[in-house]
Amino acid sequence: QVQLVESGGGLVQPGGSLKLSCATSENINSRYVMGWYRQAPGKQRELVATITGYFSTSYADSVKGRFTISRENEKNTVHLQMNGLKPEDTAVYYCTTYPPWAPEVIVWGQGTQVTVSS
Repeated sequence: QVQLVESGGGLVQPGGSLKLSCATSENINSRYVMGWYRQAPGKQRELVATITGYFSTSYADSVKGRFTISRENEKNTVHLQMNGLKPEDTAVYYCTTYPPWAPEVIVWGQGTQVTVSS
C-alpha cells in the first residue's frame, strides 16, 4: 500500500507562514485526489483542502484566502502553503490521497504538527 510522508510542520508566530509537503512512496494515478486534513486537540478531524487530478481545488471556509494547495504529479507530491497563520490553525496536519471513483480507499500520512503561538 502506498505510504504518505509529510514534512514542513513546526512552530510559527501568528501572521507567519509555513509550507507543508507530502510525498508518496510510489507512483500514484495522477487522477487521484490529494488533500490535507487537520485535527486540533479535543476536536474532530476536519478537511482543510483538496486538489483533484485536474487541479481543481476546494478549501474549508476557515482557510480560504490564506492557504493554497498545489501538486506536482511528476513528483507525486502535494503542498500546502499556509499564510496569515492564526492560533486556531494549530493542529496535526494529515496528508491524504484516494481515487475519486473509490473515496473509501483513502490513505493517510502520519501527520505533522503545526503550532501557531507567540
